[in-house]
Amino acid sequence: MTVVSPTVVPRMVQKYQSPVRVYKQPFELVMAAYERRFPTCHLIPMFVDSEVLGESVTDDGSVHTVQRRCKLDVDAPRLLKRIAGVDYVYFSQENTLNKRDRTLHIESHNETFSNRVIIHELCCYSAHPDNEDWTCFEQSASLDIKSFFGFESTVEKIAMKQYASSIKKGKEIIEFYLNQLEEEGITQVPRWSPSLDGPSVAVKPVCATPKIPDQDLGRFSFTSSHLPSVCVCSFSRDTDKLDADYIKRYLGDLTPLQESCLIRLRQWLQESHKGKIPKDEHILRFLRARDFNMDKARETMCQSLTWRKQHQVDHLLETWTSPRVLSDYYTGGWHHHDKEGRPLYILRLGQMDTKGLVRALGEESLLRHVLSINEEGLRRCEENTKVFGRPISCWTCLVDLEGLNMRHLWRPGVKALLRIIEVVEANYPETLGRLLILRAPRVFPVLWTLVSPFIDENTRKKFLIYAGNDYQGPGGLVDYIDKEIIPDFLGGDCMCDVPEGGLVPKSLYRTAEELENDDIRLWTETIYQSASIFKGAPHEIIDAASVITWDFDVCKGDVVFHIYHSKRAPQPPARKDPPGGPHGSITTPGGNNVQLIDRSWTLGLDYSMVESPLTCREGESVQGSHVTRWPGFYILQWRFHNMPGSSSTNLPRVDDVLASLQVSSHKCKVMYYTEVIGSEDFRGSMTSLESSHSGFSQLSHATSSSNNSQSSSMISR
Repeated sequence: MTVVSPTVVPRMVQKYQSPVRVYKQPFELVMAAYERRFPTCHLIPMFVDSEVLGESVTDDGSVHTVQRRCKLDVDAPRLLKRIAGVDYVYFSQENTLNKRDRTLHIESHNETFSNRVIIHELCCYSAHPDNEDWTCFEQSASLDIKSFFGFESTVEKIAMKQYASSIKKGKEIIEFYLNQLEEEGITQVPRWSPSLDGPSVAVKPVCATPKIPDQDLGRFSFTSSHLPSVCVCSFSRDTDKLDADYIKRYLGDLTPLQESCLIRLRQWLQESHKGKIPKDEHILRFLRARDFNMDKARETMCQSLTWRKQHQVDHLLETWTSPRVLSDYYTGGWHHHDKEGRPLYILRLGQMDTKGLVRALGEESLLRHVLSINEEGLRRCEENTKVFGRPISCWTCLVDLEGLNMRHLWRPGVKALLRIIEVVEANYPETLGRLLILRAPRVFPVLWTLVSPFIDENTRKKFLIYAGNDYQGPGGLVDYIDKEIIPDFLGGDCMCDVPEGGLVPKSLYRTAEELENDDIRLWTETIYQSASIFKGAPHEIIDAASVITWDFDVCKGDVVFHIYHSKRAPQPPARKDPPGGPHGSITTPGGNNVQLIDRSWTLGLDYSMVESPLTCREGESVQGSHVTRWPGFYILQWRFHNMPGSSSTNLPRVDDVLASLQVSSHKCKVMYYTEVIGSEDFRGSMTSLESSHSGFSQLSHATSSSNNSQSSSMISR
């Protein structure tokens, strides 16, 4: 039996390993209850009958061996029984009771279809090594299906279902007969002792089973909260098993097959990873994330363990100190817990200056900060498990999107977010219990389109999204969070320590070179282009698709930013590249300048302005977007601000402008990035962007779906 999802092959071998189950009664009393299961047991309907085939006792009476033949009525489809030609399945069982050692070893295998299916089970009852008045029980089994009339997969599922059902009831059955004995006045059974004149004979068990662990429930609680990592120190081979009560208390209610998968993966880690191994809670998260597929969980966990070691993540909470800019402007923090006892993390994403944080810190520092949040979350889950007396393995995240707009879609920030999601998904599976997204604005579908493909499907199912103030009514926030701890900025009475955010001062920005010297990559190193704008020679590029987005910094001088639309295709003159490369450099405003908008074109006739002019001063950062309305060509233009007649029809262009070596008092410089969100990539409704404003530039109010737009798109390189 196993929890692994089997591959359909002619021969399938599945295994099952139980946790150690503890009865808080002496071994001899448990044995008296066990014997009452025979010859039949009304608590197990499939157990029809049993007969004793042989029995033997050693001379001193210390070892008692019994061979039985058990008759089972397997709950299989009638068609399968007719094909197999049987109504009942028979098993052989050999019990070896060693009264001296206080152990009972049980070995059983199937007689029916033994040439097609081999079922082998080993069980052991023994006195608890640390408490002689308690009894331990554990079992293991294997299922080897060679062939079964083409129904191999069906037989496997039936066998797993039957076996899981029987072992789940095993402890209940023993406890039923223990209560029955107590009602009859039998509360203890004398221990065996050798007769005064009888020989003392030591008899080895007929069947050897794995050694029972030498720790009780209390000594399994090795998940101390003072350990910051998901790992614990290594244990000896005698301590590599888990107690069933410990599993239920600290890990939750698992099916027998899930318990088996956890124990087997932990044993494998004990054998293959010397030193530290993950805590049981962390192993279980990887198993759940892979639907208890042992092979997949083992692969992803090993990759994560390597990653943790390489980046010293186990010591992150001890070594990481958040920079001051994060303390002041990162709008996230822990806030009490939800109704289920899960730690609650609040993120006011709409108030966060993502661009400012990336430009001031770099992507790597943000990633390390997010990892420290996840490590802190694991620690808080352990603490809440102890406080609430039930397993708490994940946390709840509340994301407030009030204030979210197109400036948050600044591409370097989105790329940094996608990388953070990728790292967290790979190394912290099943740590998010629920994600509450509040006050989602109309621009939210654009952000969701960008990030959702990188989020695991099981994680996406935990998202609850509320637009506007819908979260305040029935089925809203009060269903998940106590009213007393709802933050004040969401209409509650509880003061929240999460920073309010705001714009990061540009004085805290760092250059790409400074970030690179700190071994921190900045996305702006690769996706931004530079352009010089000369007096009389504006810089223009062409874009056309569903949504045009832009982001630029005015590095020198003042510029005026325009967006024009034309049904006619601009025809820049062919350029002659110098021998040194395809782009070359400019030495004069006129040398390589080209004109996208022909000098003969008339504004309002040949082309039109679709955005009001925006004057941008030196040092400003501008983000915005435009939802296209008509097929054709859209031209983004930066014009020297002091040039008279900024709306002139004669608009010369500098194509693919690099930093000019010429020093001119009539030159501005911008560093820009543009991107087109095509209709084929946008799964949300285009009308969701209607009436959105970036806060930095004016957006088009006249929006409509352009999914059928056939316009071409070009970005100058």
